[in-house]
Amino acid sequence: MGSSSDVPALRNGLAILRVLAGRAGPVSAATVARELELPRSTTYHLLAELEAAGFVAHLSSERRYGLGIAAFELGSAYLRHDPLERLAGPLLRKLVDVAHHTAHLGVLHGNESLYLIKERPGRPETLVTEVGVRLPAHLTASGRAILGHLPAPHVRALFPAASAFVQRTDRGPAGLAELRRTLSAERRLGWAVEDGHVTPGFASVAHPVFDHGGRPMAAISVTFRHHCADETKICGDTWPELAAQVRRTAAELTTRIGGQPAG
Repeated sequence: MGSSSDVPALRNGLAILRVLAGRAGPVSAATVARELELPRSTTYHLLAELEAAGFVAHLSSERRYGLGIAAFELGSAYLRHDPLERLAGPLLRKLVDVAHHTAHLGVLHGNESLYLIKERPGRPETLVTEVGVRLPAHLTASGRAILGHLPAPHVRALFPAASAFVQRTDRGPAGLAELRRTLSAERRLGWAVEDGHVTPGFASVAHPVFDHGGRPMAAISVTFRHHCADETKICGDTWPELAAQVRRTAAELTTRIGGQPAG
């Protein structure tokens, strides 16, 4: 059991996380020390401990600190466990009624997409995206919708080596450089698209749900049957009308959880 002397360190560590969470970008250790009125030596020690635990990311080239993957996952988990699903359920059912395709709510679990809710139309199509199923996030539309709004160091940390890029078909990003190009293209497009990356003959579109800090903490997606005329290559369809329906649903869920879109 820890001693009472550990309590101030814990409080200061939590205060550091609040400072980092309240900033739009990474900050220097000097800024953290100044805002919290902490000695620099104490600040560096706490930052090192938080970094070792994954709650802080040190951007050495910039000499700045930002929130780490563990902080992102912890923050997402708060709404993920129950309130998020309760709020999303009726919205997904409404989306299915309009789109007539299967809709999902998904979150990141490490470098995988984890599906929390699945709503199907009256005549459902057989999919691998069941509740509780995890799929490679770089292949799914919902995973890339979230990845596309994460800082580059976070994405790099999730995919540190070529072995992280699992393939299910012959489509989808096969390396970090290709993933970055795909995420950049989808940010410009305004939504994420996968066409046969997970299952041949099926495509999906997705849009992120944002938390109160404008960070992506989930994604809503719609999956449907689609065969490209030439099965040897992707036809390039992006389904803007369907994407608009998904985007409206994601925006409504963002509002309901007190979130705000990324700036």
